[in-house]
Amino acid sequence: MMATSGNELRALREHPFELLRELERRSRVAITGTADDDSSVEEWVGIGLRLGNERFVVAREQVREVLMLPSALTRVPGAKAWIKGLANVRGHLLPIADLRAFLGAGATESDRSARVVVLNTPEFPVGLVVDEVYGFRRFLQREHVDEFPTPQLRCEPFLEGAFRRGLEVWPQLTLNALLENREFQRAAED
Repeated sequence: MMATSGNELRALREHPFELLRELERRSRVAITGTADDDSSVEEWVGIGLRLGNERFVVAREQVREVLMLPSALTRVPGAKAWIKGLANVRGHLLPIADLRAFLGAGATESDRSARVVVLNTPEFPVGLVVDEVYGFRRFLQREHVDEFPTPQLRCEPFLEGAFRRGLEVWPQLTLNALLENREFQRAAED
C-alpha cells in the first residue's frame, strides 16, 4: 500500500500544483480521520495567541496585522493603566492597549515574544498587546464547540465558543465584542 501511495505522488512530480493539492488532501484526511473532499470541508482560519499561560484564537477577519511591540510609546495623560500609549505606525497614530491588563491579569511582559494585534476596524483603530502570537490556526467548522473549560482570565463576555481538536482546546476571542464593551471604550480615568 505504501509503495502505491509513493508511486501516486511520484506520478505527480511533473505537475507541482496537483502534487501540492494531493498532499493537502492527504493532510486533511490525516487530521480529520475522514476522506471528505475539499468541497465538503468548511475551514475556519484564525490567529493563535497567548495571554499569560492561556491560548486563544481570534478570527482572521478581525485582525489587520500583527506588529512587534513598538519601542517608543507616548503615554496618554489621564488614561487607565491598561492603555500603554500611542505609537506612530507608518505615519498614523495607533492607540495601544494591554489586553491582559484590561482583563485584570496584570501587565504583559515587554519581552521579545510580545506582539501587537491590530484590529481590523476603520472606525476604532487599536492595537492590543498580547504575550505571544502563534500565527494562523486552521480548524474545521465541526471542531467548534460551545462548552469548554472556563479560562483563568476574566474574558467570558468576549468568548464565542472554542475549537477542540483532540486534547487541545482553543477558546475563540471575539475582538468585536471587546470593541463594543463599555469599559473598554472608557479608557480615561474617572
